[in-house]
Amino acid sequence: MGLLDGLLGNASEKDAQELQEELTKVLASTERVERAYVLIRDQIIFTNKRLITVDKQGVTGKKAELLSIPYRSITQFSMETTGHFDLESELKIWVRGQAAPIIKTFRDDKSIHDIYRALSEYAL
Repeated sequence: MGLLDGLLGNASEKDAQELQEELTKVLASTERVERAYVLIRDQIIFTNKRLITVDKQGVTGKKAELLSIPYRSITQFSMETTGHFDLESELKIWVRGQAAPIIKTFRDDKSIHDIYRALSEYAL
């Protein structure tokens, strides 16, 4: 159901070991991927040292922007769940030195809860 979940705006968990191999060029020598989630083409990756968001761009998704956020730089985060008329949930992450939060939108409360819990474990 991973592809269908992604198309619907639901995050699905990705194999951390597979992603570890894909990211060897950008990970520190002692860094390891612990959890990863895919949202359509974008990714939210939790390592033992930082949060990495991957924003795939273009038609093919070959071009990607990686944003690296050390956990100590996360000042606050919030979650807004779906309602009766509002079918989207949002995760907001505020980073020290940036006025506006990073916003990720989901259509599934289960996946946003999983990511929020992981963020709580790593950032607190």
